[in-house]
Amino acid sequence: MGILEKISEIEKEIARTQKNKATEYHLGLLKAKLAKYRAQLLEPSKSPAAKGEGFDVMKSGDARVALIGFPSVGKSTFLSLMTSTASEAASYEFTTLTCIPGVIEYKGANIQLLDLPGIIEGAAQGKGRGRQVIAVARTADVVIMMLDATKGEVQRALLEKELESVGIRLNKSKPNIYFKPKKGGGISFNSTVTLTQCSEKLVQLILHEYKIFNAEVLFREDCSPDEFIDVIVGNRVYMPCLYVYNKIDQISMEEVDRLARRPHSVVISCGMKLNLDYLLEKLWEYLALTCIYTKKRGQRPDFTDAIILRKGASVEHVCHRIHRSLASQFKYALVWVSARQMLESLSSGVSDWSSNPSPHFLLQRGQAQSTALKEWA
Repeated sequence: MGILEKISEIEKEIARTQKNKATEYHLGLLKAKLAKYRAQLLEPSKSPAAKGEGFDVMKSGDARVALIGFPSVGKSTFLSLMTSTASEAASYEFTTLTCIPGVIEYKGANIQLLDLPGIIEGAAQGKGRGRQVIAVARTADVVIMMLDATKGEVQRALLEKELESVGIRLNKSKPNIYFKPKKGGGISFNSTVTLTQCSEKLVQLILHEYKIFNAEVLFREDCSPDEFIDVIVGNRVYMPCLYVYNKIDQISMEEVDRLARRPHSVVISCGMKLNLDYLLEKLWEYLALTCIYTKKRGQRPDFTDAIILRKGASVEHVCHRIHRSLASQFKYALVWVSARQMLESLSSGVSDWSSNPSPHFLLQRGQAQSTALKEWA
């Protein structure tokens, strides 16, 4: 029996097993086996094969965004509208056969946008070169899942299942579980919270399935067996995702309103160029980028050339972006904050900037001699 057949059998077994206290250990073992077989399926083949053209392109710009979706949902049209790159769009499926990069220029940042070929059901198992497409998506900072608004929720559920099966976790944070294999001493299990989904026995059974008999495990939050398996495997990718429903000009206003109210969702129409500006604002928010401007003594700041950094950046990060030798000679920094950004930070409950960094602020590094925070004139 091949790996695909084993995966299919385990998925059927999970589907027909009732979820209750008596079956939780059995389900935990099945999920551990399923994760192992899926990891084997994604491993590159060791047999020699002819070299083919890959999908990945060189990473450039301040951030990378991957467009994922089924064929003929409007990915190429969206790329042509948002960037200066012309991607072929037609009324038939699989118009795009390779990765086409473009650049979105927004608020002084260069955001690389990748138009990936449409994937089909079973892409995680390699159908339609789905593995290459998903491999590129793992390198992105944000995933835009392009969906056809006329087809309801079917596409969204199928795509989430495909990405979930290859270790991409959308709009989720990494489980707060401490896990460290040891050379001896058995399994040490502790938790700082009350566990309702996992027990010590279930954790031991899952570890034994992975041939791990000596380890330290500490649960700092109430996690499920699936999340604990993710921690053991260690190759999961956690990234934000925007669900973009295209072709809203072909559905009713009631359906548009329902889709727009779903979490992490944006409704647009590439054909009529509707709501594209709002999509850019949401994309900027999900990328968590911030613009930093420098100024010389006695002169006004230069707003034409921004330094783009990630959320939580410090003055030291700015020094490294300007020149790698600047940080070692750095003594102090003057940081100006706009009044609007200051009010936003205070209204969100941030009272101590030094211990609660915000994407709108640059904080003094530990070795600095003095810091001045002033309202932007």
